[in-house]
Amino acid sequence: MPNEFLPFARPRAGTQPPYLYRDYQSTQQRAPKRAPIRFEHTLSEITGPSFVAHWAGPDATDLTRQHKGEPLGERIIVEGRVLDEDGRPIAGTLLELWQCNAAGRYHHPVDQHDAPLDPNFTGAGQVVTGPDGSYRFLTIKPGAYPWRNTPNAWRPAHIHFGVFGPGFVTRLVTQMYFPGDPLLAYDPIYQSTADREARERLICQYDPDLSEAEWALGYRFDLVLRGRLATPADPV
Repeated sequence: MPNEFLPFARPRAGTQPPYLYRDYQSTQQRAPKRAPIRFEHTLSEITGPSFVAHWAGPDATDLTRQHKGEPLGERIIVEGRVLDEDGRPIAGTLLELWQCNAAGRYHHPVDQHDAPLDPNFTGAGQVVTGPDGSYRFLTIKPGAYPWRNTPNAWRPAHIHFGVFGPGFVTRLVTQMYFPGDPLLAYDPIYQSTADREARERLICQYDPDLSEAEWALGYRFDLVLRGRLATPADPV
């Protein structure tokens, strides 16, 4: 791994999104109005959870086989590793994924976007990372969708990830974007991470060796918890 990984290194300014980013309208209601108050961590917050017994449920890595029929859209393989700030793999931790379907609609009653639901695609999966911190999902490439941040605003294609890491306080919730998406330049959630190199860590990389001929395109996306090369979190 790159030697830029430093133990307990603090992120550089601009590598994580601020609580208040005015172009992202929702943060104006959600951002704290006063300075945060620090609470010391308890033992349970820095030593858990453990997923050895799979108490979170079995792995659900193939989102195309969760229903009787085939979902519509472009199959993709998403593979990567979960790492700590020293570049060491984080094994045996829970990684969750959720996304909209190929038409840009979530399988959720709150989503009223005028796009079709796919009865064969729920858009949620989970996996416990392997000994080398690795994970792998087979899913459908999500579509762009409109949102009401501003008139005619559209979110770029993205996949949400939540990873617990070695303790509750290291949990990371973030979004993975796709290379070459023209909507990234207009998306305030993506743009809220000011540092350009940090923003690029939110974009997966196409990997021809990961792709399967006549079946699915392959993308690689590593997630780094804390440190100077940490994956930027959601600005919410």
